[in-house]
Amino acid sequence: MTDPSTEFFMELQRRGHEPLLRKVKGTIRFEVVHGKSRARWLIEIDRGDVTVSRRNASADSTVRVDHALAERLVTGQANAMAEVLRGRITVEGELEPMILFQRLFPGPPLARRKR
Repeated sequence: MTDPSTEFFMELQRRGHEPLLRKVKGTIRFEVVHGKSRARWLIEIDRGDVTVSRRNASADSTVRVDHALAERLVTGQANAMAEVLRGRITVEGELEPMILFQRLFPGPPLARRKR
C-alpha cells in the first residue's frame, strides 16, 4: 500500500493536465524526507500539462518537506504557504512555482464538505 503523498503524485501524473496551472511553465522538485531517506518527485509543468517522474534533476524550485507534513499537505490538513512561513517547508530557487502549485493540494476537510 502506498502512502498519501505517493498517491497524490501518482494521481497527478495520471491526470496529465491541470487547468489550475494553465499559465504556469516550470519545474518543481519535491523532496519528501523520511528519516535518512528521501523520495524525490520532479514535476514538469508546461501551461497546465503536467509530467511527474522520480528523476533527481535540477528544477526551478526545490521543495523539501518532512514525510509526516507532506501527508498532511496532500490530505488537506496543512496549508503549504503557512508551513513555508513557519519554516517547516524549505523552498530553494524560485518561490512562484510553489505558490502556484499549492492550488493542487486539497483544502481543509470542513471546506470540502461545504462545497
